[in-house]
Amino acid sequence: MLESQMQLLDLDEPRADEPVRPVRVGARTLQVRASVFDTYWWFAAERQQVFHHRAAGDPPPWTTDPVIGRHKFTNVYRASDRVSQYLIRDVIYTGPQDVEELVFRILLFKLFNKIETWELLTGAIGEPPSWEGYDFARYNQALTAAMQRGEKVYSAAYIIPNPGFGEARKHGNHLRLLEHVMTSGLAYRLADATTLREVYELLLALPSLGPFLAFQYAIDLGYSPVVDVDENEFVVAGPGCLDGLSKMFADTAGLAPADLVAWIRDVSRDEFDRLGLPFRDLWGRWPHLIDWQNVFCEVSKYTRVSHPHVNGVASRTRIKQEFRQTPGAVDYRFPPKWGLPAERTAQLRQ
Repeated sequence: MLESQMQLLDLDEPRADEPVRPVRVGARTLQVRASVFDTYWWFAAERQQVFHHRAAGDPPPWTTDPVIGRHKFTNVYRASDRVSQYLIRDVIYTGPQDVEELVFRILLFKLFNKIETWELLTGAIGEPPSWEGYDFARYNQALTAAMQRGEKVYSAAYIIPNPGFGEARKHGNHLRLLEHVMTSGLAYRLADATTLREVYELLLALPSLGPFLAFQYAIDLGYSPVVDVDENEFVVAGPGCLDGLSKMFADTAGLAPADLVAWIRDVSRDEFDRLGLPFRDLWGRWPHLIDWQNVFCEVSKYTRVSHPHVNGVASRTRIKQEFRQTPGAVDYRFPPKWGLPAERTAQLRQ
């Protein structure tokens, strides 16, 4: 489970005076903080209820929980979040569907991971970005001009390192990285991949892409017709997930983070039943590894308020982002290959 790529959590000693209980995972005995463990399942069920209220167009408030009601938390399902929804609806399934154009659009969008940057480029060049119409000077100038106006072209969600292709600014280097992808034939090698791990390893070989970003981009490509891979094959735990894991587990018995997330997936139905929690899935799709990883990130934040005495490896104590309610239904769209109800699948727009 990518043990060479990811750090093991150093959790040999409990981090707070919190009751723990043993759980068996294969031949190992782990120690979980009982109340944090139960909070994980409660949060997942409640946050997914909020999602369904919004999808149905129910008026707010969508929860009685003061923490969820006040602060911004991502969805249980990664594909349900605002940026992923824009990627699916307005980037992947809008425009030409050939391999090169899809890979170009997906990676260009994800290198900045910001809706406003995609729309900035669309406005500056007069049409949606495309490999066929790509011109480094035009794209670079549009991004440089935005930065000179004081605009941020990168999302704060990820730390995206500079790939160092010799350009003066990071965004120029990322455009050069994208050129490298497109001229090296990588788009077709990605299309030929048959597993999530193959896609991940191809991306991991790119300059500056570490394990976490390579995995995230592999999941994004999996939303498209380019690759058809199983999201349950494996997972790479990001920094937020590692913090959430460190709060839940007092002792991991040396189990890797990816294996802990996989165990959570495996026991999920039983744990919802044990707690009597009605978890409403995504219209028949049960959460996959990437989604359970996502929940750990959000429980890492939630417990800063609900369990302030339980310190994680990140040692963060407050939730920064406030939630702003926007009434009305959200037009959620998902990859057609997921087999969700027709009204919930992305429609191709030229």
